Order: sequence, then C-alpha cells, then structure tokens
Amino acid sequence: MTIFATAPGRGARRTRRAAARLTRPDGHGRSALVAFGALAAADLLATARRPRGAARAGKPLLMPALAAHALRRRETADAPAPKALLAGLACATAGDTALLADEYEPAFLLGMAAFLGTQVSYTAGYVRQGALKGLRRRPWIAAAGLAGWAAANAAIAPGLEKRLRLPVAGYSLALTAMAVTALGTGARAGTGALAFLGSDLLIGLQAAGHVFPGQEVAIMAGYLFGQYLITTGWPVTPV
Repeated sequence: MTIFATAPGRGARRTRRAAARLTRPDGHGRSALVAFGALAAADLLATARRPRGAARAGKPLLMPALAAHALRRRETADAPAPKALLAGLACATAGDTALLADEYEPAFLLGMAAFLGTQVSYTAGYVRQGALKGLRRRPWIAAAGLAGWAAANAAIAPGLEKRLRLPVAGYSLALTAMAVTALGTGARAGTGALAFLGSDLLIGLQAAGHVFPGQEVAIMAGYLFGQYLITTGWPVTPV
C-alpha cells in the first residue's frame, strides 16, 4: 500500500465540494446521505486503482457525512443526539484517517484502537436500546458469535506476527460483541453489524497473508454498507 497524499488537486476539489454539501441544510439529512454516497463511490473507485494518491482525500469525510445525517434526522424529530452513534462515528473517522497509512504497523495499530472505540460505543448504545432482552430470547446468537470469533482467530492467528495476535483477538472480540448486540436489537442493525464484521474479517485475512484480487474493494464496500445501515437504522426517539 501507499501513503495517500492530500495535496491540492482533483481529490482536494472533490473534498471541498463534498464538504459544501454537508453544510447545506435540508431538514431531513438527505443531503448528507447524498454526500456520503458520492464520497463512498469516489473512495471505492480510488481503492480499485493504483496509484491512489489524492483520490482518497475524501475518506476522512465519510463518517462525518453519516453523523450529519443522524443529527439532522434528530432535529426534525425533536429527539436527543444519539451520543453512542456519534461517538462511534467519531472514532471511525480517526480510524479511517490512520488506516490511510496502514502499511506501517503503528498506523495499523492506531486504526485498530480507534475502531475499538467504535465497537465499544455501538455496543453500549445497543445495550441501552434493549439488546440484552432480545438476546435472552435468542441465546443462540451469542453462542454462535463466540464460536465464530474463536474459529476466525484460530484460522488467522498462525499467519499473524506474534505481537499482533493479542491485539487482533481483543479487537475482534469487541467487534463480535457489537455484532451480537446489534442482532439482539433488530434486523437492520444486525445486517449492518454483520457487514462491518465481514469487512474486518477480510482485513484480518489480509494481515495474515491471505490476499486475493479485489479484496480491498470488498473490505471498503462491506464497511461502508455496514456503517450506512447502522446509522440509518439507529432509532429516533422524540423527547
């Protein structure tokens, strides 16, 4: 991979245009979703080609676009800000930025730490939404999640450097907990969380040396789809 520059140019102009869309109020959050869609399409195209360069300059704006949508939906419903969702998206923004240089181990670990914050924030939010009640009715979800976590780590760990095995196991456990609690909340949240989990599983396989064509595009597509479903499926509760 390469470090993606943010020098002025075509990528910078796209970033400025996307930022302008984010600040244009429409009362429904739809403009923020349009901006997210445009940024996502541009980033997927950039991910698919070499060299990427400034074409990925808009990546750190992806999650702020979803946060803007969440906030504007709350404004129209006179609802409180979704603190757990916004905290998770803020951590994801930090992670996205760090992983622009993920060929360097410190940046990779920093990105993992930031996304750990995302998983913890989402899990706390789902618990407050009543996820534990849903899991008590369907305990097999938690059992399947734990079994899947153990199997995935058993498959990936031998290919990882020893010093990465514990951080990866810890992060993946938090990710699994997020997915399990999301499934205990509802179908949309659960689908989004599973897409997020699948994306990170592909990253784990990549880190362990299991690489295949189109893998990075699949990683980004799963992540974006997952975050979109998680954000748009977060309940709006009027005050």
